[in-house]
Amino acid sequence: MDMLIALHTLPALAAQPGVTLRKPIAPEHDLLTSWVARHFTPGWASEARAALANRPLTLFIATHGDPAALLGFCCYDATARGFVGPIGVLDSARRGGVGAALLLACLHDMRAAGYGYAVAGAVGAPDFFAKVANATPIPGSDPGIYRGMLR
Repeated sequence: MDMLIALHTLPALAAQPGVTLRKPIAPEHDLLTSWVARHFTPGWASEARAALANRPLTLFIATHGDPAALLGFCCYDATARGFVGPIGVLDSARRGGVGAALLLACLHDMRAAGYGYAVAGAVGAPDFFAKVANATPIPGSDPGIYRGMLR
């Protein structure tokens, strides 16, 4: 199921203590896509690679520590313009606000780029998207844009 997010009603970004949200720099791209494939799926790594090829970049990462350790990522405009996701956070970093911060960073970036709405495609955690971004289901959207995708 896809979900619709109105970008003009987003909550404010909230800082997460000890967590840095930022866009990755070029020397980090291969490491990042390998990390996404290892911790999530090769398909998500492909979407991350597409977001990294966009100019400006349409992907945020969450890190902590020095040297930086990856906690999660979120991207938009990867599979289709106006789509947000995928979003992935390490199990050990879940339930602490990292995923919400990443999602909101992408959504605020989309709003700043001129988008009025975002679509979260093939949502696996609808309660998360509803709680964080007031997302609502789009009737008849399953399987949506991912119909017939190679797996």
